[in-house]
Amino acid sequence: MGQKVNPKSFRIGVIKSWSSRWFSKKDYANLLHRDITLRKAIKERLKESGIGEIEIERSSGNVKVNVFTSKPGMVIGRQGIALEELKSDIEQQFGDKIEINIVEVSKPDAFAQLIAESVANQIERRMPFRRAAKQAVKKGMEAGLRGIKIRVAGRLNGADISREETFKDGNIPLHTIRADVEYGEIPARTTYGQIGVKVWVYKGEVFTKDTASAQHEEDQSWLAESRKDSSQKEEKGRLEKELEATKK
Repeated sequence: MGQKVNPKSFRIGVIKSWSSRWFSKKDYANLLHRDITLRKAIKERLKESGIGEIEIERSSGNVKVNVFTSKPGMVIGRQGIALEELKSDIEQQFGDKIEINIVEVSKPDAFAQLIAESVANQIERRMPFRRAAKQAVKKGMEAGLRGIKIRVAGRLNGADISREETFKDGNIPLHTIRADVEYGEIPARTTYGQIGVKVWVYKGEVFTKDTASAQHEEDQSWLAESRKDSSQKEEKGRLEKELEATKK
């Protein structure tokens, strides 16, 4: 039986990197829980700002946080006041020197977590789940995705018996490691229970060059350039000899 694996963790070290980047031997568990709490605090504070992903980097007491958002203006605020307030509150809560960088998501319709949040918000506002999911699939494909799959599960439209439905367009190669597949999930909290929303998006294949092949290509280009230079010198010498012969 196929086991369900998060597409990002499946590709870490090949085409994806870690969301938290730091190293610790003795204080690993404490830092891990601090990262989890920090992410929850930022998401709770900026839940209306379209937060797609939060990356954390730690080095010698300094913490660098990259917040990917579709609404950077709401996060930064007028003259950066909202961002400064967020930074001071987070530093006071965690006691670390924190640097917060805001990264704009240029295509929110092609970002898995933002698509899931959009569908969940529409379901919470009592919009029919089929319409919300189909619109998200259509917008995602128009934004340049190679494939998208949305799965909603629970008491859909308030039905007594829970079920799940899937909406898909394009292809989602989950077993191809070089395929750039993103995953996002979020529950929609309704009066009749939670509706789970899961989104997979496929953005195309990523081809990385290893060191050996890159060095080989560099050697080949250098060899081609040297051959080109030598042939040009030979041609120049031949023309000079012909010119001297005509003068005599």
